[in-house]
Amino acid sequence: MSEHAPLIACHDCDLLQREIPLNPGCAATCPRCGAVLYRNATDSVNRTLAYSVGAALVFLIANWFPIFGIEAQGTLKGITLLDAVRSLWDQEMQLVSTVVFITAIVIPALEILSLVYLLLPLQLGMLPSGYNQLLRLMRLAEPWGMVEVFMLGILVSLVKLTGNFRVVPGVALWSFAVLTLLIAAAAASFSTRDVWCCVDRITGRKVAP
Repeated sequence: MSEHAPLIACHDCDLLQREIPLNPGCAATCPRCGAVLYRNATDSVNRTLAYSVGAALVFLIANWFPIFGIEAQGTLKGITLLDAVRSLWDQEMQLVSTVVFITAIVIPALEILSLVYLLLPLQLGMLPSGYNQLLRLMRLAEPWGMVEVFMLGILVSLVKLTGNFRVVPGVALWSFAVLTLLIAAAAASFSTRDVWCCVDRITGRKVAP
């Protein structure tokens, strides 16, 4: 282990130690508490960007096409997610409408846009403006990383609200299922350490996370 290797503090016990080189797919653990310090993920930036771009395309489909159709008296009417949000609001369920709008539209959109904005310039050898602040915000948002599970719960609730009608699943409903998998895959493959390594290569200097 080189004396010039970067220092890293354990997130659990705060033990200060120097980084060691890892083979692809391996992880370094703290010698005091056994917590995982970092991993040498295989091409995590490229994989996360691919998942994020795919999620962006599926997100557009999920919000453009009907999420389900309501059949009443022989007539089938398609309803998009925004239509469902407006319907809930009109039925004086403002709280439910707001929660659906935030969890199923706003948060997934922000999560996808953040990843693409951060990773696409890095992949092209450029530094995105404000990447320091964005990485800090993404770290603060980590406790909300399971929003895709909540999003599916909201969609189930929307279907249950139409219990008096025959519900026909639409293209967007299946798109949301795919979107959930893509967001989860992007979150699992994203590595802050690998992002900082890309920053190091671009700037030509050591940047501490």
